[in-house]
Amino acid sequence: MERRESLRRIGALIAAGVIAVAVAACGGSSGKGPVTLNWLVFPEPSGSFAKAASDCSAASHGAYKININFLSNASDQQRQTLVQRLAAGDSSIDILAMDVDWTAEFASAGWIRPWTGANRAAVSKGVLPGPLKTATYNGKLWAAPINSNTELLWYRKDLVKTPPKTWNQMINDAEQLAREGKPHYVEEQGAKYEGLVVWFNSLVNSAGGTLLGPNNTVTVGPSAKIAAQIMQRLANSPAADPGLNTSEEGPGNDVFDAGTAAFQINYPFVWSGAIAAYKTAPNSSVNPKNIGWAPFPEAVPGKAPRVSIGGYNLGVSSHSKHAQLAFQAIRCLIQPQNQIRDAVKGGLAPVLASIYNEPSFEKAYPFHQLIKNQLENYGIRPQTPDYQDVTLAIQDTLQPAADIDPKNIVNKLRNEIKTALKGESLL
Repeated sequence: MERRESLRRIGALIAAGVIAVAVAACGGSSGKGPVTLNWLVFPEPSGSFAKAASDCSAASHGAYKININFLSNASDQQRQTLVQRLAAGDSSIDILAMDVDWTAEFASAGWIRPWTGANRAAVSKGVLPGPLKTATYNGKLWAAPINSNTELLWYRKDLVKTPPKTWNQMINDAEQLAREGKPHYVEEQGAKYEGLVVWFNSLVNSAGGTLLGPNNTVTVGPSAKIAAQIMQRLANSPAADPGLNTSEEGPGNDVFDAGTAAFQINYPFVWSGAIAAYKTAPNSSVNPKNIGWAPFPEAVPGKAPRVSIGGYNLGVSSHSKHAQLAFQAIRCLIQPQNQIRDAVKGGLAPVLASIYNEPSFEKAYPFHQLIKNQLENYGIRPQTPDYQDVTLAIQDTLQPAADIDPKNIVNKLRNEIKTALKGESLL
């Protein structure tokens, strides 16, 4: 009920300006009946996307009707489905939701249309710099950011008085808790999947480096060694969960909710998950009152972290027979009232800076300024058409984390990425 009240209050504050913009963005009636626009997107469970599609269809005054086609829950399978259909020239796809890492690939393949002129201006205005960067490739805007994501440090306030500022401080704190026989694990994503790349790339960017530059230039350097040292230290420390090598976002959060971890690096869904878990089992799970949040820890003391952001961007298929209507529909789907609903109901971080300044937004998202700051001062995974090969090369090099050799990681990773970019890898 509190979230619904928050949504209503925010909606009332912006309704006057939003409705006029939404109707203009959604177009008018052609007099020939609505055109069906097929939107392929991940299965958002709260119903927020479905509500936005319905509202925008109504606001188009008969110009179009948005038909949602849900993809798999798994990101890899989502991409595979889209790649197969777009490569085959499937004209039934009008709007597609892309993980932020697919933009360069889809643009280079000619599967999505660039945003230009008034359309580009409309979907860029007021968008935080991190999300906007993920939708940009080679100087062109290829998609409209609809939501974003960034990992925070979550910790037990009943175990730790002050959240650690650096990774080494966090590991030290966890080791001290272990010596005292208290919950002490640091939950991270150590399984061989994209979460491992997010962990490593966030550390690399936070240490001041990158992995790839423009034109697929390999830029692996000393920052990769710093990142490797941190990962290898945690993996071989009592602070590490014994299940680190298979841990992903959900299972790691379950361990935290169960009370055996003191820290976790994870996304904002942690908060709503903790509240739900405590309501279900208040005697065996962590009281949300004891959960604190803080910025992603520094890899280098005194150097502000830059966390690899996630989220989804909306693109218009090059094969769509209704491209102009698709552009108009997307402009409606990303309107503020829809992003607010996506956040409050679905836990999807908004990309519009103005939403983070709404006082009533704080009740549902009490850590919203942390998220905004990390989306303004962001890290980003390599933007390359060959990302799928690059990410697999990184995963293969870094897993398991306990076996990383920091002394040789720079040369090894540089060679593995170069091999992947040449298409010579058997990954």
